[in-house]
Amino acid sequence: MEIKKIPVVAVFDVGKTNKKLFLFDERYKIVFERSARFTETLDEDGDPCENLESLRLSVFDSLREVFRNPEFEVRAINFATYGASFVCIDEEGKALAPLYNYLKAYPEALKKQFYDTYGGEEAFSNLTASPVLGSLNSGMQLYRIKYERPELFRQIRYALHLPQYLSYLISGKAYSDITSIGCHTNLWDFTKNKYHDWVYREGISEKLAPIVPSDTVMPANFPGNSYAVGAGLHDSSSALVPYLVSFNEPFILLSTGTWCISLNPFNAAPLTPEELKNDCLCYLQYEGKPVKASRLFAGYIHEQQVKRIALHFRTDMISYRTFAYDPSIVAALKNEVVMDFSERDLQNYPSDLIAYHRLILDLVHQQYISTTMVLKDTGVKRIFVDGGFSKNTIFMNLLARAFPGLEVFAAHMAQATAVGSALAIHKSWNAKPMPNDIIDLKYYAASR
Repeated sequence: MEIKKIPVVAVFDVGKTNKKLFLFDERYKIVFERSARFTETLDEDGDPCENLESLRLSVFDSLREVFRNPEFEVRAINFATYGASFVCIDEEGKALAPLYNYLKAYPEALKKQFYDTYGGEEAFSNLTASPVLGSLNSGMQLYRIKYERPELFRQIRYALHLPQYLSYLISGKAYSDITSIGCHTNLWDFTKNKYHDWVYREGISEKLAPIVPSDTVMPANFPGNSYAVGAGLHDSSSALVPYLVSFNEPFILLSTGTWCISLNPFNAAPLTPEELKNDCLCYLQYEGKPVKASRLFAGYIHEQQVKRIALHFRTDMISYRTFAYDPSIVAALKNEVVMDFSERDLQNYPSDLIAYHRLILDLVHQQYISTTMVLKDTGVKRIFVDGGFSKNTIFMNLLARAFPGLEVFAAHMAQATAVGSALAIHKSWNAKPMPNDIIDLKYYAASR
């Protein structure tokens, strides 16, 4: 008797730390997952960067495992990865350079040359909705290659953002995607809804693959296979998709991880110079509409400061994941001067529980400032928090306390980024209607 296979979509969710493959059924429930972590390698300057070859091989190994499994019928594949990272390939599709780390230091002289040529930092940043972030403005990576490694620049056939490179590995087709182009890259002119003039003047446009809609799919580059291959999405934009599909009333999504990004798809006002200076930017969501966003490096700060607390109190870092919210501790700490937690003397706190509450208080204070930047004058009544901090009851209670006039929810969804990437190509593989129960909400009331 032939076993009926489960129709699934496969999604590669590639973060800086964890690389995962998920299979979702037609109700967007996870039926399989596989994860991998790679040791970073070094680029030509000795700076740490992604091990691109390990990542490439992992994609093929994971798919081989899935295709051998008799339980599943893979109908489509898509990708969601971190942004600000280009893979430069030649005519044969071979990677020509490392996948440079977006935190790699950028030469000051070259940065000055760029902004002096193209109107100055403030005016340019306003047009491109991109704060001045060096290598984190991925277009600047290509500008650097052109001037520092001109021979390499000449060899580049296409510079593909990471989601599109992974798609290229399976489809053999090179495309660009608006969600990757529109995330603080310095490439897109939001006032003209096209590439900025510098992209053409510097010959960068010739290195960029044609832009396709985010729901585009292509056939696989392997004979005998019938599954569709998506063009891939930037992870922050992908995480927003399930909420745009599920809710019509204005909301902010606070997507938490290494970066905590406040995404407001109901704020189309142009960025002000003040917002740019405070790390606000615009993304382009999967339908091509602008999303005003603010960023805070809160997940990274949390990780580093938890290590400091654990070392000082000689405790296990894992225990902090289960700490319960204690309003009496918050009340005792409320009169302390607001400051960066890294500057606080841990000798002033009698226990790691109290020190940890102080850390989250400081982070939520910073988060309040960051989120408020994109909240004002937009009619938003709800904040949905997904990712790591949504499971942190101390963070969630303090966030609700910081926004007493809004409804604050922890949004629990199995892998929002991956689900968003799957939903973006729903019509290409799934004949069933989109489900309306993929997000579980837990309400947090503002407490005193």
